[in-house]
Amino acid sequence: MTQIPITSPPSSDTLPYISGEPSTNSDNVNIGEEICILTNLLIPGRGEPQSEMAVGISLGTGKITFVGPQSTLPATLASAPCLHVHSLLPGLWDCHTHFAGTTHVDFPDMIVKNPAVYGAINVRGFYDTLMAGFTSVRDVGSFAIETYEAVKAGLILGPTVYGAGAAIGITGGSCDAVTLPLDFVNSRQGTSVSNTCPGCSTLQLADGPDECRKAVRQQIRRGAKCIKVVATGGILSTSDDPQNRQYSNEELRVLIEEATLQGRAVACHAHGKAGILAAVRAGAHTIEHGSYLDQEAADLMRDRGVTLVATRHVIEASLKHLDKLNPETREKMVSVSHQHLEAYRTAVRTGVKIALGTDVCSSDLKSLDCHGTNGHEVSLAVKAGLTPLQAIEAGTINSAETLGPLTPMKGLIKVGWDADMIALDDNPLENIDVLAVPDKVKYVWQMGKLVKAPGRSFWP
Repeated sequence: MTQIPITSPPSSDTLPYISGEPSTNSDNVNIGEEICILTNLLIPGRGEPQSEMAVGISLGTGKITFVGPQSTLPATLASAPCLHVHSLLPGLWDCHTHFAGTTHVDFPDMIVKNPAVYGAINVRGFYDTLMAGFTSVRDVGSFAIETYEAVKAGLILGPTVYGAGAAIGITGGSCDAVTLPLDFVNSRQGTSVSNTCPGCSTLQLADGPDECRKAVRQQIRRGAKCIKVVATGGILSTSDDPQNRQYSNEELRVLIEEATLQGRAVACHAHGKAGILAAVRAGAHTIEHGSYLDQEAADLMRDRGVTLVATRHVIEASLKHLDKLNPETREKMVSVSHQHLEAYRTAVRTGVKIALGTDVCSSDLKSLDCHGTNGHEVSLAVKAGLTPLQAIEAGTINSAETLGPLTPMKGLIKVGWDADMIALDDNPLENIDVLAVPDKVKYVWQMGKLVKAPGRSFWP
Protein backbone atom coordinates (compact mmCIF):
# COMPACT_ATOMS: atom_id res chain seq x y z
CA MET A 1 0.00 0.00 0.00
CA THR A 2 1.31 3.46 -0.87
CA GLN A 3 2.41 5.47 2.16
CA ILE A 4 0.29 8.58 2.55
CA PRO A 5 2.01 11.69 3.91
CA ILE A 6 0.19 13.28 6.82
CA THR A 7 0.45 16.95 7.71
CA SER A 8 -0.67 18.51 10.97
CA PRO A 9 -4.09 20.17 10.97
CA PRO A 10 -4.64 23.49 12.72
CA SER A 11 -5.32 23.42 16.44
CA SER A 12 -8.97 22.93 17.38
CA ASP A 13 -8.63 26.06 19.53
CA THR A 14 -8.60 28.12 16.32
CA LEU A 15 -11.76 26.60 14.89
CA PRO A 16 -14.75 28.96 14.79
CA TYR A 17 -17.24 26.08 14.54
CA ILE A 18 -17.45 22.46 15.61
CA SER A 19 -19.15 20.44 12.88
CA GLY A 20 -22.39 18.79 13.76
CA GLU A 21 -22.65 19.99 17.35
CA PRO A 22 -26.17 19.12 18.51
CA SER A 23 -28.58 22.02 18.41
CA THR A 24 -30.43 22.84 21.62
CA ASN A 25 -33.56 22.55 19.50
CA SER A 26 -33.32 19.95 16.76
CA ASP A 27 -36.48 21.34 15.18
CA ASN A 28 -34.45 24.42 14.18
CA VAL A 29 -32.12 22.40 11.94
CA ASN A 30 -32.75 23.06 8.26
CA ILE A 31 -33.00 19.74 6.44
CA GLY A 32 -30.74 21.15 3.72
CA GLU A 33 -28.09 22.47 6.11
CA GLU A 34 -24.68 20.88 5.56
CA ILE A 35 -21.34 20.82 7.32
CA CYS A 36 -17.93 19.88 6.01
CA ILE A 37 -15.08 17.85 7.49
CA LEU A 38 -11.64 18.16 5.90
CA THR A 39 -9.24 15.33 6.66
CA ASN A 40 -5.62 14.62 5.89
CA LEU A 41 -6.34 10.89 5.87
CA LEU A 42 -9.64 9.22 5.03
CA ILE A 43 -10.06 5.52 5.84
CA PRO A 44 -13.42 4.69 4.24
CA GLY A 45 -14.10 1.33 5.92
CA ARG A 46 -13.58 -0.73 2.78
CA GLY A 47 -11.05 0.22 0.15
CA GLU A 48 -7.77 2.10 0.09
CA PRO A 49 -7.17 5.17 2.30
CA GLN A 50 -7.01 8.54 0.59
CA SER A 51 -5.27 11.79 1.46
CA GLU A 52 -6.58 15.37 1.51
CA MET A 53 -10.25 14.46 1.38
CA ALA A 54 -13.51 16.18 2.31
CA VAL A 55 -16.75 14.76 3.68
CA GLY A 56 -20.09 16.57 3.67
CA ILE A 57 -22.89 15.83 6.11
CA SER A 58 -26.56 16.82 6.06
CA LEU A 59 -27.57 17.86 9.57
CA GLY A 60 -31.20 17.32 8.70
CA THR A 61 -30.86 13.69 7.64
CA GLY A 62 -27.64 12.64 9.35
CA LYS A 63 -26.44 11.26 6.01
CA ILE A 64 -23.16 11.71 4.16
CA THR A 65 -23.70 13.99 1.15
CA PHE A 66 -20.20 14.23 -0.32
CA VAL A 67 -16.93 12.30 -0.26
CA GLY A 68 -14.13 13.52 -2.49
CA PRO A 69 -10.85 15.39 -2.82
CA GLN A 70 -10.75 18.76 -1.13
CA SER A 71 -9.92 20.27 -4.51
CA THR A 72 -13.35 19.22 -5.84
CA LEU A 73 -15.43 20.57 -2.94
CA PRO A 74 -18.87 21.73 -4.17
CA ALA A 75 -19.70 25.40 -3.69
CA THR A 76 -22.35 24.59 -1.08
CA LEU A 77 -19.81 22.80 1.10
CA ALA A 78 -17.05 25.32 0.42
CA SER A 79 -19.15 27.93 2.19
CA ALA A 80 -20.44 25.58 4.91
CA PRO A 81 -19.12 25.43 8.49
CA CYS A 82 -15.96 23.35 8.42
CA LEU A 83 -13.66 21.34 10.69
CA HIS A 84 -10.17 20.06 9.87
CA VAL A 85 -9.09 16.73 11.37
CA HIS A 86 -6.08 14.47 11.02
CA SER A 87 -7.60 11.03 10.36
CA LEU A 88 -11.25 10.21 9.69
CA LEU A 89 -12.80 6.74 9.66
CA PRO A 90 -16.23 5.16 10.19
CA GLY A 91 -17.52 4.73 13.71
CA LEU A 92 -16.33 1.42 15.11
CA TRP A 93 -18.54 -1.58 15.85
CA ASP A 94 -18.44 -4.14 18.62
CA CYS A 95 -20.50 -6.99 17.24
CA HIS A 96 -20.22 -9.25 20.29
CA THR A 97 -20.97 -7.38 23.47
CA HIS A 98 -23.21 -7.87 26.50
CA PHE A 99 -24.79 -4.93 28.30
CA ALA A 100 -25.76 -7.23 31.16
CA GLY A 101 -25.79 -4.41 33.71
CA THR A 102 -23.57 -6.22 36.17
CA THR A 103 -20.32 -5.45 37.97
CA HIS A 104 -19.88 -9.13 38.85
CA VAL A 105 -19.79 -11.33 35.76
CA ASP A 106 -21.52 -14.44 37.01
CA PHE A 107 -24.61 -16.15 35.60
CA PRO A 108 -26.64 -16.12 38.86
CA ASP A 109 -25.90 -12.42 39.27
CA MET A 110 -27.36 -11.79 35.81
CA ILE A 111 -30.83 -13.01 36.75
CA VAL A 112 -31.42 -12.41 40.46
CA LYS A 113 -31.78 -8.62 40.48
CA ASN A 114 -34.67 -6.46 39.34
CA PRO A 115 -34.12 -5.61 35.64
CA ALA A 116 -34.30 -1.91 36.53
CA VAL A 117 -30.93 -2.29 38.27
CA TYR A 118 -29.35 -3.71 35.13
CA GLY A 119 -30.70 -0.85 33.05
CA ALA A 120 -29.41 1.78 35.45
CA ILE A 121 -25.93 0.25 35.48
CA ASN A 122 -25.94 0.13 31.67
CA VAL A 123 -26.12 3.92 31.38
CA ARG A 124 -22.42 4.28 32.21
CA GLY A 125 -21.46 1.40 29.91
CA PHE A 126 -23.39 2.91 27.02
CA TYR A 127 -21.65 6.25 27.48
CA ASP A 128 -18.15 4.80 27.81
CA THR A 129 -18.64 2.63 24.72
CA LEU A 130 -19.65 5.61 22.60
CA MET A 131 -16.80 7.77 23.92
CA ALA A 132 -14.37 5.00 22.92
CA GLY A 133 -15.47 5.51 19.31
CA PHE A 134 -17.93 2.63 19.07
CA THR A 135 -21.02 4.15 17.52
CA SER A 136 -22.83 0.81 16.99
CA VAL A 137 -22.99 -2.56 18.72
CA ARG A 138 -24.49 -5.95 18.01
CA ASP A 139 -25.39 -7.10 21.50
CA VAL A 140 -25.70 -10.87 21.80
CA GLY A 141 -27.40 -11.37 25.15
CA SER A 142 -28.38 -8.71 27.69
CA PHE A 143 -30.79 -5.89 28.50
CA ALA A 144 -29.33 -3.68 25.75
CA ILE A 145 -32.59 -3.57 23.79
CA GLU A 146 -34.44 -2.14 26.78
CA THR A 147 -31.69 0.33 27.77
CA TYR A 148 -31.47 1.56 24.19
CA GLU A 149 -35.00 2.95 24.52
CA ALA A 150 -33.47 5.73 26.65
CA VAL A 151 -30.98 6.54 23.87
CA LYS A 152 -33.74 6.73 21.27
CA ALA A 153 -35.72 9.01 23.59
CA GLY A 154 -32.75 11.36 23.82
CA LEU A 155 -32.28 10.83 27.55
CA ILE A 156 -28.80 9.27 27.54
CA LEU A 157 -25.88 8.87 25.15
CA GLY A 158 -24.94 5.48 23.78
CA PRO A 159 -24.23 3.47 20.65
CA THR A 160 -26.89 2.36 18.21
CA VAL A 161 -27.93 -1.08 19.46
CA TYR A 162 -28.77 -4.08 17.30
CA GLY A 163 -29.60 -6.57 20.01
CA ALA A 164 -30.34 -10.28 20.15
CA GLY A 165 -32.29 -10.00 23.39
CA ALA A 166 -31.39 -13.15 25.30
CA ALA A 167 -28.87 -15.77 24.23
CA ILE A 168 -30.70 -19.08 23.72
CA GLY A 169 -29.24 -22.28 25.18
CA ILE A 170 -30.08 -25.66 26.67
CA THR A 171 -31.04 -26.56 30.23
CA GLY A 172 -27.88 -27.50 32.09
CA GLY A 173 -25.68 -25.84 29.49
CA SER A 174 -23.82 -22.61 28.98
CA CYS A 175 -26.91 -20.40 29.45
CA ASP A 176 -28.06 -22.06 32.68
CA ALA A 177 -27.29 -20.66 36.13
CA VAL A 178 -26.91 -24.20 37.43
CA THR A 179 -26.09 -23.19 41.01
CA LEU A 180 -29.66 -21.88 41.41
CA PRO A 181 -32.82 -24.02 41.68
CA LEU A 182 -34.18 -24.96 38.25
CA ASP A 183 -37.72 -23.79 39.01
CA PHE A 184 -36.38 -20.33 39.88
CA VAL A 185 -34.20 -20.22 36.75
CA ASN A 186 -37.15 -21.25 34.57
CA SER A 187 -39.27 -18.53 36.16
CA ARG A 188 -36.77 -16.00 34.79
CA GLN A 189 -35.33 -17.69 31.70
CA GLY A 190 -37.82 -20.29 30.47
CA THR A 191 -40.13 -20.21 27.46
CA SER A 192 -43.32 -21.25 29.29
CA VAL A 193 -46.11 -19.15 30.77
CA SER A 194 -44.62 -19.76 34.24
CA ASN A 195 -41.90 -17.31 33.28
CA THR A 196 -42.90 -13.98 34.82
CA CYS A 197 -41.42 -12.15 31.82
CA PRO A 198 -40.99 -14.53 28.86
CA GLY A 199 -37.99 -13.60 26.76
CA CYS A 200 -36.99 -10.66 28.98
CA SER A 201 -33.68 -11.91 30.36
CA THR A 202 -30.01 -12.00 29.41
CA LEU A 203 -30.13 -15.77 28.89
CA GLN A 204 -33.00 -18.04 27.82
CA LEU A 205 -33.40 -21.81 28.14
CA ALA A 206 -35.06 -23.78 25.34
CA ASP A 207 -35.06 -27.55 24.83
CA GLY A 208 -36.48 -29.46 21.88
CA PRO A 209 -37.63 -28.08 18.52
CA ASP A 210 -40.89 -26.54 19.77
CA GLU A 211 -39.30 -24.59 22.61
CA CYS A 212 -36.47 -23.53 20.31
CA ARG A 213 -38.89 -22.10 17.77
CA LYS A 214 -40.85 -20.36 20.52
CA ALA A 215 -37.69 -18.87 22.03
CA VAL A 216 -36.73 -17.29 18.72
CA ARG A 217 -40.22 -15.84 18.35
CA GLN A 218 -40.15 -14.47 21.89
CA GLN A 219 -36.86 -12.67 21.27
CA ILE A 220 -38.13 -11.21 17.99
CA ARG A 221 -41.26 -10.06 19.81
CA ARG A 222 -38.94 -8.38 22.29
CA GLY A 223 -37.29 -6.48 19.44
CA ALA A 224 -34.29 -8.64 18.52
CA LYS A 225 -32.45 -7.63 15.35
CA CYS A 226 -30.43 -10.85 15.37
CA ILE A 227 -30.61 -14.20 17.17
CA LYS A 228 -27.92 -15.63 19.45
CA VAL A 229 -27.70 -19.42 19.79
CA VAL A 230 -25.32 -21.19 22.16
CA ALA A 231 -24.16 -24.31 20.32
CA THR A 232 -21.36 -25.51 22.63
CA GLY A 233 -20.24 -25.29 26.21
CA GLY A 234 -18.70 -22.07 27.44
CA ILE A 235 -15.84 -20.64 29.49
CA LEU A 236 -17.79 -18.63 32.07
CA SER A 237 -20.32 -21.39 32.72
CA THR A 238 -19.43 -23.84 35.46
CA SER A 239 -20.95 -27.16 34.42
CA ASP A 240 -19.88 -27.81 30.86
CA ASP A 241 -16.98 -28.33 28.49
CA PRO A 242 -16.47 -25.73 25.73
CA GLN A 243 -15.61 -28.50 23.28
CA ASN A 244 -18.96 -30.28 23.71
CA ARG A 245 -22.01 -29.59 21.55
CA GLN A 246 -25.18 -28.36 23.24
CA TYR A 247 -27.88 -28.51 20.56
CA SER A 248 -28.86 -31.37 18.28
CA ASN A 249 -28.92 -30.97 14.52
CA GLU A 250 -32.72 -30.77 14.57
CA GLU A 251 -32.77 -28.10 17.28
CA LEU A 252 -30.15 -26.04 15.43
CA ARG A 253 -32.11 -26.40 12.20
CA VAL A 254 -35.31 -25.11 13.83
CA LEU A 255 -33.56 -22.20 15.59
CA ILE A 256 -31.90 -21.00 12.39
CA GLU A 257 -34.89 -21.74 10.19
CA GLU A 258 -37.21 -19.65 12.38
CA ALA A 259 -34.75 -16.77 12.56
CA THR A 260 -34.26 -16.86 8.79
CA LEU A 261 -38.01 -16.82 8.18
CA GLN A 262 -38.12 -13.55 10.10
CA GLY A 263 -35.10 -11.99 8.39
CA ARG A 264 -32.68 -12.33 11.29
CA ALA A 265 -29.09 -13.51 11.04
CA VAL A 266 -27.97 -16.06 13.62
CA ALA A 267 -24.83 -15.69 15.73
CA CYS A 268 -23.72 -19.09 17.06
CA HIS A 269 -21.55 -19.28 20.15
CA ALA A 270 -19.27 -22.22 19.32
CA HIS A 271 -15.91 -23.01 20.89
CA GLY A 272 -15.55 -26.69 19.96
CA LYS A 273 -15.00 -27.95 16.42
CA ALA A 274 -18.08 -30.20 16.38
CA GLY A 275 -20.32 -27.30 17.32
CA ILE A 276 -18.67 -25.01 14.77
CA LEU A 277 -19.20 -27.48 11.93
CA ALA A 278 -22.80 -28.19 12.97
CA ALA A 279 -23.66 -24.49 13.21
CA VAL A 280 -22.11 -23.67 9.82
CA ARG A 281 -23.90 -26.56 8.14
CA ALA A 282 -27.19 -25.50 9.73
CA GLY A 283 -26.88 -21.99 8.24
CA ALA A 284 -25.36 -19.82 10.97
CA HIS A 285 -24.34 -16.37 9.75
CA THR A 286 -21.47 -15.96 12.24
CA ILE A 287 -19.42 -18.15 14.56
CA GLU A 288 -18.63 -16.53 17.88
CA HIS A 289 -15.30 -17.39 19.60
CA GLY A 290 -14.28 -20.37 17.39
CA SER A 291 -11.65 -21.46 19.91
CA TYR A 292 -11.06 -24.97 18.51
CA LEU A 293 -11.49 -24.05 14.85
CA ASP A 294 -9.07 -25.98 12.64
CA GLN A 295 -8.27 -26.01 8.92
CA GLU A 296 -11.32 -28.10 8.04
CA ALA A 297 -13.64 -25.74 9.90
CA ALA A 298 -11.93 -22.66 8.45
CA ASP A 299 -12.26 -24.00 4.90
CA LEU A 300 -15.96 -24.69 5.42
CA MET A 301 -16.58 -21.23 6.87
CA ARG A 302 -14.75 -19.54 4.01
CA ASP A 303 -16.54 -21.56 1.36
CA ARG A 304 -19.97 -20.84 2.87
CA GLY A 305 -19.29 -17.17 3.59
CA VAL A 306 -19.60 -17.51 7.37
CA THR A 307 -17.93 -14.79 9.45
CA LEU A 308 -15.74 -15.40 12.51
CA VAL A 309 -16.10 -13.11 15.52
CA ALA A 310 -13.17 -14.29 17.61
CA THR A 311 -13.60 -12.14 20.80
CA ARG A 312 -9.91 -12.15 21.72
CA HIS A 313 -10.08 -9.18 24.10
CA VAL A 314 -11.95 -11.00 26.85
CA ILE A 315 -9.33 -13.77 26.88
CA GLU A 316 -6.34 -11.43 26.95
CA ALA A 317 -7.90 -9.35 29.74
CA SER A 318 -8.90 -12.39 31.77
CA LEU A 319 -5.39 -13.82 31.63
CA LYS A 320 -4.22 -10.68 33.42
CA HIS A 321 -6.61 -11.12 36.35
CA LEU A 322 -7.08 -14.85 36.73
CA ASP A 323 -7.40 -14.40 40.50
CA LYS A 324 -10.83 -12.83 39.94
CA LEU A 325 -12.23 -15.90 38.17
CA ASN A 326 -13.77 -18.90 39.86
CA PRO A 327 -11.49 -21.99 39.75
CA GLU A 328 -13.32 -23.80 36.95
CA THR A 329 -13.50 -20.73 34.72
CA ARG A 330 -9.85 -19.97 35.45
CA GLU A 331 -8.83 -23.45 34.33
CA LYS A 332 -10.87 -23.21 31.12
CA MET A 333 -9.51 -19.75 30.32
CA VAL A 334 -5.89 -20.82 30.63
CA SER A 335 -6.54 -24.03 28.69
CA VAL A 336 -8.22 -22.33 25.75
CA SER A 337 -6.07 -19.18 25.45
CA HIS A 338 -3.26 -20.46 23.21
CA GLN A 339 -5.54 -22.69 21.14
CA HIS A 340 -7.88 -19.76 20.55
CA LEU A 341 -5.13 -17.55 19.14
CA GLU A 342 -3.95 -20.31 16.81
CA ALA A 343 -7.54 -20.86 15.64
CA TYR A 344 -7.91 -17.13 14.99
CA ARG A 345 -4.71 -17.09 12.97
CA THR A 346 -5.84 -20.14 11.00
CA ALA A 347 -9.06 -18.35 10.06
CA VAL A 348 -7.17 -15.25 8.95
CA ARG A 349 -4.68 -17.25 6.83
CA THR A 350 -7.52 -19.21 5.23
CA GLY A 351 -9.41 -16.10 4.19
CA VAL A 352 -12.39 -16.44 6.52
CA LYS A 353 -14.26 -13.14 6.79
CA ILE A 354 -13.48 -11.51 10.14
CA ALA A 355 -15.65 -9.15 12.18
CA LEU A 356 -14.73 -7.73 15.58
CA GLY A 357 -16.44 -8.36 18.90
CA THR A 358 -15.04 -8.20 22.40
CA ASP A 359 -17.36 -10.29 24.62
CA VAL A 360 -17.22 -7.37 27.08
CA CYS A 361 -19.83 -7.91 29.77
CA SER A 362 -18.68 -6.12 32.91
CA SER A 363 -19.59 -2.65 34.10
CA ASP A 364 -16.89 -2.75 36.79
CA LEU A 365 -14.69 0.24 35.92
CA LYS A 366 -11.70 -1.49 37.53
CA SER A 367 -11.99 -4.45 35.16
CA LEU A 368 -9.61 -4.70 32.20
CA ASP A 369 -12.50 -5.74 29.97
CA CYS A 370 -15.26 -3.38 31.02
CA HIS A 371 -17.39 -1.40 28.59
CA GLY A 372 -15.25 1.30 26.99
CA THR A 373 -12.19 -0.94 26.54
CA ASN A 374 -13.56 -2.27 23.24
CA GLY A 375 -10.79 -0.78 21.09
CA HIS A 376 -8.29 -3.40 22.24
CA GLU A 377 -10.02 -5.88 19.93
CA VAL A 378 -8.77 -3.95 16.88
CA SER A 379 -5.16 -4.23 18.01
CA LEU A 380 -5.59 -7.92 18.79
CA ALA A 381 -6.90 -8.54 15.27
CA VAL A 382 -3.54 -7.31 13.97
CA LYS A 383 -1.81 -9.66 16.41
CA ALA A 384 -3.84 -12.47 14.82
CA GLY A 385 -2.59 -11.61 11.34
CA LEU A 386 -4.76 -8.86 9.87
CA THR A 387 -3.15 -5.69 8.56
CA PRO A 388 -4.21 -2.47 10.33
CA LEU A 389 -6.37 -1.59 7.32
CA GLN A 390 -8.00 -5.04 7.37
CA ALA A 391 -8.57 -4.77 11.12
CA ILE A 392 -10.39 -1.46 10.66
CA GLU A 393 -12.53 -3.03 7.92
CA ALA A 394 -13.29 -5.92 10.28
CA GLY A 395 -14.34 -3.44 12.96
CA THR A 396 -16.52 -1.32 10.68
CA ILE A 397 -18.31 -2.62 7.58
CA ASN A 398 -17.61 -6.33 8.21
CA SER A 399 -19.12 -6.02 11.67
CA ALA A 400 -22.18 -4.20 10.32
CA GLU A 401 -22.69 -7.03 7.84
CA THR A 402 -23.00 -9.60 10.63
CA LEU A 403 -26.65 -8.49 10.75
CA GLY A 404 -27.28 -10.09 7.37
CA PRO A 405 -30.65 -9.00 5.91
CA LEU A 406 -30.90 -6.18 8.47
CA THR A 407 -27.45 -4.70 7.74
CA PRO A 408 -27.80 -0.92 8.20
CA MET A 409 -26.09 1.76 6.14
CA LYS A 410 -23.33 2.14 8.70
CA GLY A 411 -19.68 1.19 8.60
CA LEU A 412 -18.61 3.03 5.44
CA ILE A 413 -17.83 6.65 4.70
CA LYS A 414 -19.85 6.78 1.51
CA VAL A 415 -22.45 9.10 0.02
CA GLY A 416 -25.94 8.21 1.22
CA TRP A 417 -24.70 6.30 4.27
CA ASP A 418 -25.19 7.29 7.90
CA ALA A 419 -22.68 9.84 9.15
CA ASP A 420 -21.28 7.72 11.99
CA MET A 421 -17.60 8.66 12.09
CA ILE A 422 -14.63 9.16 14.39
CA ALA A 423 -11.55 11.36 14.05
CA LEU A 424 -8.07 10.99 15.51
CA ASP A 425 -4.95 13.14 15.77
CA ASP A 426 -2.91 10.04 14.88
CA ASN A 427 -2.63 7.72 11.90
CA PRO A 428 -4.08 4.35 12.99
CA LEU A 429 -2.49 2.62 9.99
CA GLU A 430 0.91 3.43 11.50
CA ASN A 431 -0.12 2.81 15.12
CA ILE A 432 -3.26 0.69 15.44
CA ASP A 433 -3.00 0.78 19.24
CA VAL A 434 -4.37 4.34 19.31
CA LEU A 435 -7.85 2.87 18.80
CA ALA A 436 -7.51 1.11 22.17
CA VAL A 437 -7.18 4.44 23.99
CA PRO A 438 -10.50 6.32 24.29
CA ASP A 439 -8.73 9.64 24.87
CA LYS A 440 -7.06 9.26 21.46
CA VAL A 441 -10.49 9.25 19.81
CA LYS A 442 -10.89 13.02 19.57
CA TYR A 443 -14.20 13.38 17.73
CA VAL A 444 -17.23 11.13 17.46
CA TRP A 445 -20.20 11.78 15.17
CA GLN A 446 -23.39 9.78 15.37
CA MET A 447 -25.89 10.32 12.54
CA GLY A 448 -24.11 13.60 11.84
CA LYS A 449 -24.32 14.91 15.40
CA LEU A 450 -21.11 15.55 17.25
CA VAL A 451 -21.18 13.65 20.55
CA LYS A 452 -17.51 13.97 21.48
CA ALA A 453 -14.96 16.72 20.92
CA PRO A 454 -11.86 17.97 22.78
CA GLY A 455 -12.68 20.08 25.80
CA ARG A 456 -16.45 19.73 25.41
CA SER A 457 -19.01 17.86 27.43
CA PHE A 458 -22.08 16.47 25.71
CA TRP A 459 -25.36 15.23 27.07
CA PRO A 460 -28.76 15.04 25.39
